[in-house]
Amino acid sequence: MSSGRILVVDDEPQIRRVLRTTLSAQGYEVFDAKSGEEALLAIRDQRLDLILLDLNMPGMGGLAACREIRESSDVAIIMLTVRSSEQDKVAALDAGADDYVTKPFGIPELLARIRAALRRMQTVQASEQATVELEGTVIDLSQRRVRRGTQEIRLTPKEFDLLHYLVSNPNVAIPHTKLLQAVWGPDYGDEVEYLRVFVNQLRKKIEPDPSKPRFLVTEPWVGYRFVLAEAP
Repeated sequence: MSSGRILVVDDEPQIRRVLRTTLSAQGYEVFDAKSGEEALLAIRDQRLDLILLDLNMPGMGGLAACREIRESSDVAIIMLTVRSSEQDKVAALDAGADDYVTKPFGIPELLARIRAALRRMQTVQASEQATVELEGTVIDLSQRRVRRGTQEIRLTPKEFDLLHYLVSNPNVAIPHTKLLQAVWGPDYGDEVEYLRVFVNQLRKKIEPDPSKPRFLVTEPWVGYRFVLAEAP
């Protein structure tokens, strides 16, 4: 059986009821909210591991709620929506979502996405002590923190997962598919727009000049390379 505390946020009662029943049967502890506003209240009142967040809701929509949540929480967020265009996916990822599932979806697919999103909490090795310094920016792999001087640079969980993998495999071109499967899970491989969004976000946060990246380098038609100078 699975474990974890999941908040289902959707304005459709039937969807909330189906997901609550399905996820509870899998061993998850499930809460629900019918709006973005209710979701923010639930986050303050409950310790959560993952949020299933509908994109289109009256009042505060999913994008606005996602941005608000990301201001204070690292909880995993999967966006649920009937919209399937690349532009909509990019908007959701830009807002801070870890993943994106299009309605109607199969329950096995959704459960796989949930397991992949929760798995990151179990992959951090407590014994890992490595830190990497990039011209004053320090990446602490064990603490999952990034600092520039005394200022902390806030990364979303999935941004850090991607950075962690790239930092751990420096100076080699890593193909898109390998990156997606390493960071999101074995069921991924075609979602190249995920990488574009997250790499752009990371460049804004760790590159001296994001328009001329020196550390997170694009390998055309292949993937990405993390450039780390060899120690003298």
